[in-house]
Amino acid sequence: MPLLQHVMQLDLEKLALQHIVPSLLERGFFYLDNFLGDLVGQCVLDQVKEMHASGLLHDGQLAGRRTGVCRRHIRGDKIAWVSGVEKGCEAINFLLSLIDRLVILCVGRLGKHDIKERSKAMVACYPGNGTGYVKHVDNPNADGRCVTCIYYLNKNWNAKEHGGVLRIFPEGKSYIADVEPIFDRLLFFWSDRRNPHEVQPSYSTRYAITVWYFDAEERAEAKKKFRDLTASSQEPNLTA
Repeated sequence: MPLLQHVMQLDLEKLALQHIVPSLLERGFFYLDNFLGDLVGQCVLDQVKEMHASGLLHDGQLAGRRTGVCRRHIRGDKIAWVSGVEKGCEAINFLLSLIDRLVILCVGRLGKHDIKERSKAMVACYPGNGTGYVKHVDNPNADGRCVTCIYYLNKNWNAKEHGGVLRIFPEGKSYIADVEPIFDRLLFFWSDRRNPHEVQPSYSTRYAITVWYFDAEERAEAKKKFRDLTASSQEPNLTA
């Protein structure tokens, strides 16, 4: 199939072991361009655009309570969570399967992290009205998220005109990293406090798909804490 020729030629093992693993361990992030190729990447973009046009994307939520602060001043994206098996998500599912294969090849080589599962995929759109996402950490409280992976879908993107740059502030480093959200670019970075980051204001419609891979031990501990907290909050108050 000519459509898949570019993908079939990808050496996923070489990409994982010679590029992703060393870059994560040394710098904390890695990105590559032309991951799926124009034809397959366009199929993914078409499905995301269809989701957006169908009204399936809704305002992204904020963790915790932020009284008196406008949500859009912090986070201005619209999102939907998909597993990839939904009707109309076939190309997205293919993308996720390739990323999964890459991460599986990295397992056992990322320090202490033991990755066995991931989140659903978050399809996100910044509408292009100057909204972004203020500096934050994906996993500041040990919820299990270990590696953040983002696939960008924006053709003819000009960061000087359109903004929307993902700026990473690697912990303990003297530099920042600016990643433009260009079409068919795939980005990996640590999800925890090693990589505070922000999405700078976007002035054109900006699409991306994000998945988070979980460290098994930290994820299990986070689930246990949640269960314990939920159970304790449901216990009857006998002192009243």
